[in-house]
Amino acid sequence: MTKLAGQDNCPCLSGDQYGECCGRFHAGTAKAATAEQLMRSRYSAFAQSDAGYLQHTWHPDKAPATLETDPGMVWRRLDILSTTGGGPFDNAGTVEFKAYYRHGTERGILHEVSRFVRDGGRWYYVDGDVLA
Repeated sequence: MTKLAGQDNCPCLSGDQYGECCGRFHAGTAKAATAEQLMRSRYSAFAQSDAGYLQHTWHPDKAPATLETDPGMVWRRLDILSTTGGGPFDNAGTVEFKAYYRHGTERGILHEVSRFVRDGGRWYYVDGDVLA
């Protein structure tokens, strides 16, 4: 996998360059202001196989002890379907999304409602419900 440069398009499909979008969160120079921003940055981290960022943004009470990404998984597209709460002045929120992937010859869609909380001024992923 080729690492993205700052001027590349962001994998979260926001339309912004990676360095101005999720790249700044991955580099640690900014924090997500909303649950949706954190969701997008986590999707981009999966697309980049950045297990360290994924672990860092998972709430410590819910995070697995270790996390490995699958190098055979190719994340193709992210669609944000809805959000509840999760704004700059909220302490909790959900993001419903569909993430399209390819793994070898298999193609699929992960449809999930993810839960997020703000703790100590930072947004964290808590868990999610995978939908059919």
